[in-house]
Amino acid sequence: MSKKSKFKSYDKSGTYAGFTVRTLFDKRGHLKEVGVEKSPDSALSAPGIAALIDHTLLKPESTAGQIEQLCAEAAEHHFGAVCVNACWVALAARKLAGTEVKVGATIGFPWGTSSTAAKVAETRQAIADGAREVDMVLAYGKLKSGDYAAVAEDIREVVRLAHKHDVLVKVILETSMLTQDEKITACMLAKQAGADFVKTSTGFQGGGATAEDIALMRAVVGPDLGVKASGGVRSLADAKKMIAAGATRIGTSAGIKIVQEAAGEVPGAPSGEGGY
Repeated sequence: MSKKSKFKSYDKSGTYAGFTVRTLFDKRGHLKEVGVEKSPDSALSAPGIAALIDHTLLKPESTAGQIEQLCAEAAEHHFGAVCVNACWVALAARKLAGTEVKVGATIGFPWGTSSTAAKVAETRQAIADGAREVDMVLAYGKLKSGDYAAVAEDIREVVRLAHKHDVLVKVILETSMLTQDEKITACMLAKQAGADFVKTSTGFQGGGATAEDIALMRAVVGPDLGVKASGGVRSLADAKKMIAAGATRIGTSAGIKIVQEAAGEVPGAPSGEGGY
């Protein structure tokens, strides 16, 4: 009877200048596998992380001048989007015309208690005003009541309208108000209703994004949906934790500080302190 040989694999991986080269050899030195990929931190250069940021100002007392400043900052730093309350969408769209920065509008903000018809009407107006993304608040009171059909229909009606205009929909779960089971259910309902992203928080109900919640949301929705971390993301270290856990967007009023940290500069003060 011939004796089967069992060769151990030797991993000779290494990282340099943002790239990881992974090579596996068997005991005899024969190459078994090789792969080259960017290491996770390579996406966290200042330009890379700027593209993931929704530069945010959602204080109810925000002024036109502050919204204009937000838009100027977003254009200067090449943020992916701005996120503003619906009444400021038209102004933001005018200020960002001709740039790559998208305008996002909040819908049913911040409590999620608007009727579905009201959320749809708000979405329609936001799109007409120039929004390319909408961040709608889940009807989490209905979710906690077990009225899953109402929650799904609420999301679906906003998605139906938005997708007709190639507008992305992010569903804000308000994770600080939900149990683990409710977070899972909310993610599944959002995915099945056709949403493009699930998102942690409004930033107005205490508690914000946690790496644990982001990891859970990513596990539930899989690779096909975006996951947005919002609420309490104030530094590059915070952003790195969220991205490592599975976030593909960061909603924050501290975007300038984060990209300055990524560039190795002295951090400046964020333009807004409340909400996100």
